[in-house]
Amino acid sequence: MNKSTIKKIAALSLTATLCSLSLFAQDEPATGTAPKLFEGRNQFRTWSIGLNAGVLAPTVLTGGHNDFSKWEMNLGYGGYIKKQLAPSFSLQADFLRGTLSATSEASPTDAEWTSSTGEYETDLAWQAGLSGTANVGTIDFLRRKNSVDFFVTAGFHFANYTPTVNGTEQGDRTEQVIPVGAGIKFKLGEVVNLDLGYKMHFLNADNVDGTWANHGSFDKYSYGYAGLEFILGNKEKPALEWANPIALMYDELYDETLRQEVEALKGRVSTVEEDLNTLKADEDGDGVSDYFDKEPGSAAGARVDGSGRAMDIDGDGVFDHEDECPTEAGPADNNGCPVEAEIGENTIQFDFDSAEIRPESYGTLDQLAEELSAGSTNVALEGHASAEGTESYNQRLSERRANSVKKYLVNAGVDSGILSTSGYGESRPVASNDTEEGRSQNRRVEIKIQ
Repeated sequence: MNKSTIKKIAALSLTATLCSLSLFAQDEPATGTAPKLFEGRNQFRTWSIGLNAGVLAPTVLTGGHNDFSKWEMNLGYGGYIKKQLAPSFSLQADFLRGTLSATSEASPTDAEWTSSTGEYETDLAWQAGLSGTANVGTIDFLRRKNSVDFFVTAGFHFANYTPTVNGTEQGDRTEQVIPVGAGIKFKLGEVVNLDLGYKMHFLNADNVDGTWANHGSFDKYSYGYAGLEFILGNKEKPALEWANPIALMYDELYDETLRQEVEALKGRVSTVEEDLNTLKADEDGDGVSDYFDKEPGSAAGARVDGSGRAMDIDGDGVFDHEDECPTEAGPADNNGCPVEAEIGENTIQFDFDSAEIRPESYGTLDQLAEELSAGSTNVALEGHASAEGTESYNQRLSERRANSVKKYLVNAGVDSGILSTSGYGESRPVASNDTEEGRSQNRRVEIKIQ
């Protein structure tokens, strides 16, 4: 490379560095609201433009040169427009321009190559295309904020160039190019970054030097550069390419407002848990929580309704859990079961379809009348009937039988005020109505001294 070219490259690099340092000194950090996770790219600046300059050479680090053995370094320069899609990935449109040149003192070793000793210079009029860049140092578990980042890049370009070999122009050509590279980026401020990079360009042709050799490989060239990237947009927003997702997550978890909200939620959860415990409390164990229990002191084993009140289905005043006959009314002294009438001296039997007292019952009634005349005990006279006939008829028949007994006792001197009568028809049999013996026992009046 001639001295003039070296001076140009050195001057350009120095100017870029001085400009970047000057901009860094004047830049101020972003002061906007801290970004939050999962709230989109609108919280960040995502667009930027870059300018760079450096050295173009017809050789690459992976080895090899083109058809001329002594390659030279020449000035190259370019730029890009970039869209940051995520902290670790961006897509950019690239542009590159420059010159490639080399000389050869002897023909290459390939016997089929017949070019004479000479030189070439290729004017790279333009190279443009798209590239994807991956930042490999964005996610950092050791530092909250990074100012240095490494990147790798690859893309697909088209290049237009005109080679001149030994003073003879070969005509312009346009070919496909695959650029692959890596580099390092320095954050100089909220607006400016310094880029240092190296790219290898693999041409899909063997004519960038104007010479076609049968080596079985395509031409390639490299571009080492330094440049500045300018981040566009509102400076109060941070740049997405420098955002560390780990730090954002940490900041959000320890955000004071968020912590207050979390504490408030904890308090609400605690209140709900206390309310639930209150609703679940059931001191008497009846299956109805104390909050809804109208009788919180129900006895153990008591059958209760939805309000926790002890049930008495037959309405006899004996709660079902104490009632041995919960569906049949009966006195408490008989455990809630009905008292079965016993045929005996306090039971008066009647003939079929009759309310007349049998003569054999006179003695029993006279003795009872004598006992009742001496005191003021109340007596209940309960009439019954067998199941022959209709229920309504048997009801009236049982009432007539009770009244017949009352009339006899009153005539025998018993105060009518202590006598009460009731008829139960065929509803309270003491024996089966399927046999005549049973039906005979059911035709009766029970005398109950109270």
